[in-house]
Amino acid sequence: MTTFFTIMGLALVVFVFCTVVMLNRGLEETVVATGESDNFIVTRRGAGTEVQSSITKSQGAIVSQFRGIMSSPDPMISFETVILINLKKKKGSTSNVVIRGLQHAGINLRKNIEITRGRFFKEGSNEIIVGRAIAKRFTGLEIGQYINFGGEAWRIVGFFKTNNNGFESEMWVSNDVLMQAFQRQTYSTVLFQLQDLSYAEEIANQLDEDIRLPLNGKFERQFYEESSRALSNFISILGTTLTIIFSIGSTIGAMITMQAAVMNRKSEIATLRALGFFKYQILLAFLFEAFVLSFFAGIFGLLMASFFSGVEFSTSNFQSFSELAFRFSFDSYVVLIGMALSIFMGIVGGLIPSIYATKIKITDALRPL
Repeated sequence: MTTFFTIMGLALVVFVFCTVVMLNRGLEETVVATGESDNFIVTRRGAGTEVQSSITKSQGAIVSQFRGIMSSPDPMISFETVILINLKKKKGSTSNVVIRGLQHAGINLRKNIEITRGRFFKEGSNEIIVGRAIAKRFTGLEIGQYINFGGEAWRIVGFFKTNNNGFESEMWVSNDVLMQAFQRQTYSTVLFQLQDLSYAEEIANQLDEDIRLPLNGKFERQFYEESSRALSNFISILGTTLTIIFSIGSTIGAMITMQAAVMNRKSEIATLRALGFFKYQILLAFLFEAFVLSFFAGIFGLLMASFFSGVEFSTSNFQSFSELAFRFSFDSYVVLIGMALSIFMGIVGGLIPSIYATKIKITDALRPL
């Protein structure tokens, strides 16, 4: 029973640690998948999120003339406005949701968008489309229903998905209508596709050198990754803290189990020494036993963690203060780091009892016999 509870203790630590890693990996995958590799986003200098950014129409017009912006045949550039509204969840609580005003060029810049029900909104109308993650968690979001914000009633005409990235936690409307409703005279961001990635450095330098443009430019994926860094760091710190606390107890449990095994086998150890076995062979034998114990614990912990694979989780992004949904991601990295943790705890826990086994005197161990 002692061995069983030791394995369960180690497995529980592996389970907790792996679920936290899976959560963080899912967040990273969601954030990295938000945006295209050849899209470039311009925001106000110093703004950590789109909500905090502000770009005047004249500044946007200057940016639109930069060399290197893709045209096919119209310029692939979108002037976008991002605001937050508060909606009621199906569980009864409320949370902030991102409303993104964009043009149809902005939709075309998101290559992985797919309408799952209904249709796209008509530009210049009070129509809105809802991301899959938002539709799943909030009330009153059915096609044909109206949402009231900004002094206007917005009719839901479609649901969309974007390959499980952050855009699924947003609602999209026509940018011109959104700016009129909130009496906004500035954009939040300017997004465009690059003809070639080499133009990124040139555009960034232009933004730095032009005194009319207190703006900053980054690749879209880099921007979204940085905007979620605080949440990622929180999850990592929380998971590491819990793992350290639990692993201390589990390591001590493994140590007690291995010490009991040594004490129960004193005569066998003495017999092996008398037969000519070296101390290091006794040490390796008990360390191998600790390895086997921790290996099975790791397998069991990973098995429990695997049941969370694909489960969706949502929370507020600490930087944008908006709802963000992402999934637990179970991959080879989680397996590798989970097994490494389990084996490390088992070996550390078995090291002291194994060393003690090598110091047992043959005469003392055989005297009771």
